[in-house]
Amino acid sequence: MARQFNAENVLKGVSVLTVASFIAKILSALYRVPYQNYVGDIGFYVYQQVYPIYGVAMMIALGGLPQFISKVTVESQTDLELESDLYDCFRAVSIVSFALFLIVFFGSDVLANMMGQAKLSPVIKMSALSFLITPFLSIIRGAFQGKLKMIPTATSQLLEQILRVIMIWFAAWGFQKLNYSVYETGELAMSGSVVGGVAGVFLLLGYLRKEKDIPIHFHFKRRNRSGKGRRLLKRMVIEGGVMSIYSGYLILLQLVDSFTINKALVDHGLTGVQAEITKGIFDRGQPFVQLGLIVSLALTSSFLPSLTEKYLSKDETEFKKHAKRLLKLTIVMGAGATAGLIALLPVFNIALFKENREMMALSVFVTSAFFMVIIQAIQSIFQSQGDYWTPLRAAFIGIVLKVLSTSIFTETFGITGTSFATILALCGCLLSIVWKAPKHLIDWRTLIRVGLGIFAMSLLLVGFRIWMGDVQERVMAFLLSLLCVLIGGTVYMFILLKLQVFSEEELEEIPWIGKWKKRSKR
Repeated sequence: MARQFNAENVLKGVSVLTVASFIAKILSALYRVPYQNYVGDIGFYVYQQVYPIYGVAMMIALGGLPQFISKVTVESQTDLELESDLYDCFRAVSIVSFALFLIVFFGSDVLANMMGQAKLSPVIKMSALSFLITPFLSIIRGAFQGKLKMIPTATSQLLEQILRVIMIWFAAWGFQKLNYSVYETGELAMSGSVVGGVAGVFLLLGYLRKEKDIPIHFHFKRRNRSGKGRRLLKRMVIEGGVMSIYSGYLILLQLVDSFTINKALVDHGLTGVQAEITKGIFDRGQPFVQLGLIVSLALTSSFLPSLTEKYLSKDETEFKKHAKRLLKLTIVMGAGATAGLIALLPVFNIALFKENREMMALSVFVTSAFFMVIIQAIQSIFQSQGDYWTPLRAAFIGIVLKVLSTSIFTETFGITGTSFATILALCGCLLSIVWKAPKHLIDWRTLIRVGLGIFAMSLLLVGFRIWMGDVQERVMAFLLSLLCVLIGGTVYMFILLKLQVFSEEELEEIPWIGKWKKRSKR
């Protein structure tokens, strides 16, 4: 029979996955810095051109599909029904993943030429291997999560990311010491995703052998379940598709960049090599955006368990109240992190990448972190209420805007135009989803007060940075960055408290801020 779940078990599971995801995102953001330092902008360009293909595979393995599988696991009433449902899901995911593998692997030459560099073909082939692993990762993780056993998902995710980062750093070392070309280095770095994924599968299979209540079979056989199988497939496409898309929405926008930027930059007037270097510099914005998303994830996670609890308890009034608080916290932290990154971007660039180039393009691109965290918060509220079509339409509108605008904007304004195309896509997605959002979610007074806090913090940070002068020493830039983050964060939170952005009840649900406020009163 179906297992009965309680809110306490759900909250524990959310906490475990949040911590694992937080650590994995930190690793994902930080490995790019030493890699770029070792292989340079062209080497970084080679890896980042192909990375979105691997990212699509991870959207399936780590993103929304395991969440959908966990939902199916919960809904199954008997072990036999669960076995059939998991089989149908595994078969569907395997067919899609294998088709993507065939397209990417055997079409690597065509894809490389579309990206503007034929030498990318081996790197693309290596990324294609990740699709062969995704069915096993997604189904097993989803089944475990459906049983509220989050440790297998968390440990496999961390093992996968750690091995991947080790392989990437080894590739960078090979570039320095063994004279690998940038393309050989990129291929070896991309192999880390395969090594990590295979290790993750074996770890999950080890956990699976010890389980008696997760009937997963990885062999194909005939079943007479056409009616329910078709309904399940339809749900997987809609519900699982929406979850997966939003788990890697920025990756999809990056995929558009991989196929459009090079040619557009050449049409703008750059040579082929200059276009590759410029794209490599543009890709430096990725770790900054990741860091902005990490900060927001870490702080908004304090509201997610309570939101989950209210939804499970069917308390509509409390659910709406907590949804509004989630959105408020997301706006406050997302805006603060993004504004701080933009104000300190020249210092961060010196500390991490030794130089400041294409600052306008990077500054515009970094704002995508703010739009993305707001989109994620609102679409998760829609999904929790069973509305998948609204987020799906919004995501489609954003991608269409990105496809239509990237080449035109880049040809006209250079790499800065690429950043504007990304922001246009995110704005289109956000406006589409906000248009359908309940009006009670939007608090205009909060937006005005947050705007005042952002303005004051940014003014202070820019003034302090100018007063410190032009810092070119990396160590000094790094120390200055830490100092400015501390000062800016303290000032921002102080202003928000003075403007009473959060009520006393809301502050009690944010552990870090609540404790700080109590100490400041004393």
